[in-house]
Amino acid sequence: MLWALHLLSAGLAPGARAEKPSLGLLWMLKPVQTVEANIADDSTGFVHDYFDLVNVRQENKQLTEEVTSLESQRTRLAELEVENRHLSDLLELREVLSTEAVAARVIGADATEVSSTLILSEGSNDGLRRDMAVISTEGVVGKLIAVAPNASRVLLINDHNAGLDAFDQRSRARGIVGGVLDGNLTMKYVDRTEDVKPGDAVVTSGMDGIFPRGLLVGQITQVSQEGPGLFLNIDIRPAADFRKLEHVLILTQKPPQLAPNVNG
Repeated sequence: MLWALHLLSAGLAPGARAEKPSLGLLWMLKPVQTVEANIADDSTGFVHDYFDLVNVRQENKQLTEEVTSLESQRTRLAELEVENRHLSDLLELREVLSTEAVAARVIGADATEVSSTLILSEGSNDGLRRDMAVISTEGVVGKLIAVAPNASRVLLINDHNAGLDAFDQRSRARGIVGGVLDGNLTMKYVDRTEDVKPGDAVVTSGMDGIFPRGLLVGQITQVSQEGPGLFLNIDIRPAADFRKLEHVLILTQKPPQLAPNVNG
């Protein structure tokens, strides 16, 4: 009703009789118009705020994706740096040994009561064969027992079926190192009279035709003379941590063999 009266009064000429009532009507309508204007302004502001919020959310999503991508790239670069350092260390070891060798990545493991082995990323296509020595920058790892075109399996020296010829670096006492069930090593057939002590380093002798001489096998942790046997009981902690191995070096060149004795 008020809106209709307002429309009618809007067409009056100045000085008309209805002018004063129309002015009063306008005064009465002013609060309504003010509210309408405020509502219109609020609606416009709400729309602007809504779109600003949508834009902010989109920008936040884009920034989050960019941060995630950067974090992923940084992690990958850090991993590549570690891998390159491992490979550089293996290359340096190969140069020190002055022998032909192939670097490989550890891609699997099998540590059970039956056997302790690792799976490597290289195989016969890379020149690998059975009974080749496998080492790391920490020490002796094992030997190849199975070779496929693109992968190979290593029998670890801590396997109870493994054995390598070695000696105490300090006293030169010689014996055969093999694995025991707790994952460590034992040195067999060392005479009770030998001077063998905890803390001594055990190294390969080069007499088994697989490992070259002088590679670190481990450190003696305990020596005992229990029982009536002829030999010492010697416990050894492996130099290499087989659970943490990521890269290894396979020696493709056999160590020099002793010439057989020729009678006559």
